[in-house]
Amino acid sequence: METKIVETTAFNILKQAVIYLPDDVKQALQKAYAGETSETGKTQLKAILDNIALAEKYQAPVCQDTGTIIFYVKAGDKVKDLDKVEGAIINAVRKATKEVPLRPNAVDPFTQKNSGDNTGRYIPYINWEIASGSDLEMTVMTKGGGSENVCIGGMLVPGEGVKGLKKFVVDAVIKAGAQPCPPTILGIAVGGGADIAMKTAKKALLKPLNEPNADPELAKLEKEIFEAANMTGIGPMGLGGRTTVLGVHIDYAFRHPASFPAAVAFNCWATRRASARIHADGSVEYLTHKLKW
Repeated sequence: METKIVETTAFNILKQAVIYLPDDVKQALQKAYAGETSETGKTQLKAILDNIALAEKYQAPVCQDTGTIIFYVKAGDKVKDLDKVEGAIINAVRKATKEVPLRPNAVDPFTQKNSGDNTGRYIPYINWEIASGSDLEMTVMTKGGGSENVCIGGMLVPGEGVKGLKKFVVDAVIKAGAQPCPPTILGIAVGGGADIAMKTAKKALLKPLNEPNADPELAKLEKEIFEAANMTGIGPMGLGGRTTVLGVHIDYAFRHPASFPAAVAFNCWATRRASARIHADGSVEYLTHKLKW
C-alpha cells in the first residue's frame, strides 16, 4: 500500500476529528440542551453548541486541548508494507501539529521536555488489529487531559458482580465531578486483566452513541448506569443539571475466577474520533465524516 496515501489519510482524519464532532455526539448534545431544566446547565450546553458551530465555521480545533493522539489500525492480512504504516502515521501527526494546528501535547515524563510535534516514545499510540482482506482501516481518537486524568481501573470483588460494577462506575463519575468537562461519555469494561480492561474500556469510547449494545442485557445495564450517572446532578461543566453523561458503552472479556478487573474510561463532551478505509486500489472511503478532502 502506498505510504503517501496512508499519510494523507491519517492527516485528514486527524484534522476531521479535532474540528468536526461526529453527528451522533452533536445530536446527543442538542437533545441534552432541549431537555435541560437547569438554567445554568442550559447556558453551558448552549455555549458548547456555539463552540462546535464556530469550530466548523473557522476550521479550528473544537478544543484548545487537542489531546493525546491514539490510532486504531485494522489491517487486512493481504495489505502490503504494513511495516511502513507507523512511520506514515507519525509523519501525518507532525504535519497536522504544524498545519491544523494542534497544540503540542507530547512530553517526556522524566525530562519534562515537550517534543513540539505530538510525537515521542509510543506516541502517537497505535492499536493494531489483523483482519482478513486487503483494506486498511484507521480510526483516530484525540484524548484530552481532563478526561484522561479521571479514567480509573480497579479490582472488584467477584461476588459483588453487576451490583459492584454499578457502584464502581457511579462512584467514579461522582469523584470525577467537573474535571472531565461533562457531559461525558463513559467506556466501561470488565474482565481480562487490569491492562485488558482499560484498553477495552477506552476502545468502547469509539462506538457511536446512537448504536445500542447488541446484547440486550448489556444494553439494559448501559441504560441503568446512564440514568444513575445523570441522577448525580453534576451537570454540564459540573455546574448542575440533568445531563452529566451523554452515553454509556460496555464491553467485556472473560476473566480469571479469582479476579474481577473493571475500568471506566471517560471522554469529555468534545469526543473526537474519525475513521477512514483505504482500499487495495488506493481509493479512500471516509467513514465518519462525509466531507470532501
